[in-house]
Amino acid sequence: MLKRLNTTILAAALIAASYFIGSASGNPNLRIQRYGSVIGVKSEMLEEYKKLHADPWPGVINKLRDCNIKNYSIYLKELEQGKFYLFAYFEYTGNDFDSDMAKMAADPITQEWWKRTDPCQIPIPLRGEKEFWASMEEVFHMD
Repeated sequence: MLKRLNTTILAAALIAASYFIGSASGNPNLRIQRYGSVIGVKSEMLEEYKKLHADPWPGVINKLRDCNIKNYSIYLKELEQGKFYLFAYFEYTGNDFDSDMAKMAADPITQEWWKRTDPCQIPIPLRGEKEFWASMEEVFHMD
């Protein structure tokens, strides 16, 4: 669970953030943190992973929202012949990221979801010590 707490979000995995002020909702005081991460996906589990995410469990989606996760996307790319990777992006709009990630990690439905998704994934070798999904550095953002 500690591994997941430190790397949450399918998510769950944790990542490098940058901050900005404002939002599409027009709230100038809303602080949004953007996160990106990457992980491998087993080619033999690719269809299972895609199937799970084509119809995600409502309890998982509700917990993501409850933990202040917005605008969450996962992308898939074959970078080398037979080597597939997932890139995740989301925005965090809460005030206590660690607390929200602990709340997510403690959720029984999310834990069951991770039991289905984790076996599909391959953490990349160059990642942080406690990361499952590897953090990515944001080098450009355009509003």
